[in-house]
Amino acid sequence: MTLFVNDLTNLDVSLLCPQRGMMGASWQVNLTLDGELGDDGMLFDFGEVKPWVKSRIDSESDHTLLVPSRADWVSVTECAEGLCVRTSKPWGMEIRAPRQAFTLLPWDTITLERLNERLSLELMKRPPARVSDIRVELDEEWIDGAAFTYSHGLRRHAGNCQRIAHGHRSRLLVWRNGQLDEPLAEAWANRLQHIYLADRNDRMSTASADECAFGYEAPQGRFRIQLPAERVMTLPTTTTVELIARWLAETIAREAGGHIRVQAFEGIGKGAVAEAHG
Repeated sequence: MTLFVNDLTNLDVSLLCPQRGMMGASWQVNLTLDGELGDDGMLFDFGEVKPWVKSRIDSESDHTLLVPSRADWVSVTECAEGLCVRTSKPWGMEIRAPRQAFTLLPWDTITLERLNERLSLELMKRPPARVSDIRVELDEEWIDGAAFTYSHGLRRHAGNCQRIAHGHRSRLLVWRNGQLDEPLAEAWANRLQHIYLADRNDRMSTASADECAFGYEAPQGRFRIQLPAERVMTLPTTTTVELIARWLAETIAREAGGHIRVQAFEGIGKGAVAEAHG
């Protein structure tokens, strides 16, 4: 017997790519389970599937930086913070953070197929009773319109959002003077594509004006990141989705004029709305 559960939960991460650098990603988690029916006529109680899978995925890779540790352009070493990850492609970057902020993958490149297989194997290490096979399929949200990926970290967050290099793939909707303005949304999505959103209060000094560095202490430990200045957008506040939406509305209103309404997303199906006048 086969049981399937689509869109069971979401996985929000950042990952390292030799062409695009550090990029955010958000995937829906679809699950298929094979096994034998019990006397109750069920393979596995639907009410138990979601919390069981979510707890395993949250502890495994959610809100981490996925690192292809066998790539020749990536180095991973121990440091005072926990681990230090450096890249040389497509530009130099360094992230220092506690070990749980990273998911080290023994590959030279990251693909959805490999991630699906890895998550399936992890879930099968301790399967529920009567379950003989588990298959995970990660699926990108279909977005008809503007979208961008970003990475960030929230120093004041008590949970895993405090990790300095996790991210999201997000829709972006912009209204100008009451009318949906798709070209304006697309222009801003392109401007923000694969960006690092930082809080200016976390900024640290660097030896080069071409680089930016940010760091903070949080409940999970000490976090540091350094990357090219052109890959960073610095906000005057922390980078919660509420304040990202407000910053976008105010900045777009100032540049484009008129009454601006922004609907910003933090991954799939959640976000914030803000308005501003130019």
